[in-house]
Amino acid sequence: MEIKVIKFGGTSVGNAERMIQVVEILSKVEGKKLIVLSAMAGTTNALVDLAETAAADPSRALEKVNSLRHHYGQVVQNLFENEEMINSGQQVLTEHSENLEKLVSVYTQKNTTREILAVGELLSTRLFALKCKELGIKVRVIPALEFMVIDAKGEPALGTIKRKVLPFLETRSDEEWLITQGYVCRNHNGEVDNLKRGGSDYTATILGAVLEASEIQIWTDIDGVHNNDPRIVKSTIPIRYLSYREAAELAYFGAKILHPACVLPAEKSGVPLRLKYTLEPDKPGTLIGKDTSKRAITAIAAKDGIYAIKIYSHRMLMAYGFLRRVFQVFENHRTSIDMITTSEVAVSVTIDEAGALEDIIQELSTFAEVEAVGGYSIICIVGNALYDDPAYVHDIFSRLEGIPLRMVSMGGSRYNLSVLVKSIYKEKALVQLNEVFLDARRNC
Repeated sequence: MEIKVIKFGGTSVGNAERMIQVVEILSKVEGKKLIVLSAMAGTTNALVDLAETAAADPSRALEKVNSLRHHYGQVVQNLFENEEMINSGQQVLTEHSENLEKLVSVYTQKNTTREILAVGELLSTRLFALKCKELGIKVRVIPALEFMVIDAKGEPALGTIKRKVLPFLETRSDEEWLITQGYVCRNHNGEVDNLKRGGSDYTATILGAVLEASEIQIWTDIDGVHNNDPRIVKSTIPIRYLSYREAAELAYFGAKILHPACVLPAEKSGVPLRLKYTLEPDKPGTLIGKDTSKRAITAIAAKDGIYAIKIYSHRMLMAYGFLRRVFQVFENHRTSIDMITTSEVAVSVTIDEAGALEDIIQELSTFAEVEAVGGYSIICIVGNALYDDPAYVHDIFSRLEGIPLRMVSMGGSRYNLSVLVKSIYKEKALVQLNEVFLDARRNC
């Protein structure tokens, strides 16, 4: 199907002015478009706060609903020009506000929280569609809750999604703008839920994959992926092309522009993924595809909040099955491992989710000595041919001179060299490693 899937994040639709700018951007994109919208900036956080308040103090939560209604009432006034459309926008706002009031009044923990959180995307898509209608654009909202489905493990049910979404796209072909919600879905029990990892980006790449779209576009508030963290390093450069594998490594190890889960659907289907800058739409952004980038070193990313866990046991010496037993503990507690190194009598791993840390330590302690320490960051250097020339690896470690390294991971992927450092050294490491891009051969 010749269609582009185009996603705009919360900052891209953050206010009336931004929504109008998104309409202008879309007007320049030829052909049929499936537009995925996030909630307006700040809305999801406000709804999380609302749900937490509802659990403790429903009357206070009702006051917060009124506050949200007042805020969006002003958005409606700024978004529309004629009185009829202002009234239509206010009606949409009234419907969702009344729904929130009902949810707050009958709050029942997890299920109600999910329904509350879904309101942000439901509201933004309806208001955006009304604005398009005011401008004479033929659009149709297709509800994500009618086709986005996750299974019992929380993974997207791709076959079901494809079967459910196709009928929406095969009818009324005169409408070239189709609008849907990101983030929201239904679980295997038919309840309102969300995609969690990657949110609206994940919705867009899933839909792009099942529809075999010509391209998936993710519009955000930065000019594509940079070769280092622009919040820390001043002289960063936007990368114009990445392979799927490079993009996944960078996303997993700290590049905030895209969640790693979002890359997989695009890679499996072979659909190009383009990251664009909403405030400067004429910039090329970053294209992610199947071809190798042919750069030895592409970019550097950092991931914070890391815990290092050392697992020591004399029984490990020449004992098969020990690593299986260790990994089983992390699987039991649904906690993924980022890095791993081994010696004859010890295994060191890192995790970035500490929710189950105490239980993990307790279970590991039944067959090994365990030491867990927080306050670390993973520094990840990504490139398509990182190990082809030993000089590059030498250069990397020479830039890290004077910075204590807790762990080093090489060889697990030809695209990735990672080191674990105390977080107090992160900025220094990123700045010093950025010097590897000064050589013209490595510029992005």
